[in-house]
Amino acid sequence: MADPLKELRAAIDEIDRRLVALLNERAGLAQRVGRLKQTDGAPVYRPEREAEVLRKVAAKSGGPLGETALSNVFREVMSACRALERELTVAYLGPPGTFSETAMQKQFGQSVKGLPCTTLDEVFRATEAGGADFGIVPVE
Repeated sequence: MADPLKELRAAIDEIDRRLVALLNERAGLAQRVGRLKQTDGAPVYRPEREAEVLRKVAAKSGGPLGETALSNVFREVMSACRALERELTVAYLGPPGTFSETAMQKQFGQSVKGLPCTTLDEVFRATEAGGADFGIVPVE
């Protein structure tokens, strides 16, 4: 008599194996894109391209995972792939744990280096001076 739980877990393990292979294949392609961008002097972060990918993913959501869940997964995949091109530094109004840090992670994913700043001016100075690639500031 077969153990249904064991069979389901084996099927999940096989899917995980395939997902890892596909994610590594995607990462390899992203590295190639990064080399082309570097040759052309193009920016590493292209928010319009990432928004396009997220729109396509959301449009394909037809299963138990909703649009938000899939977007969150793909945002992290893109963040990790982008970090293979070059790790981005993002200045934000700190300290860690603030809404500004949360906004940074929502926009750029977890695979960036956060630079907490004590004032808005410090965020702008870090970005302007090249100590950060981008800056996140609250707007009220």
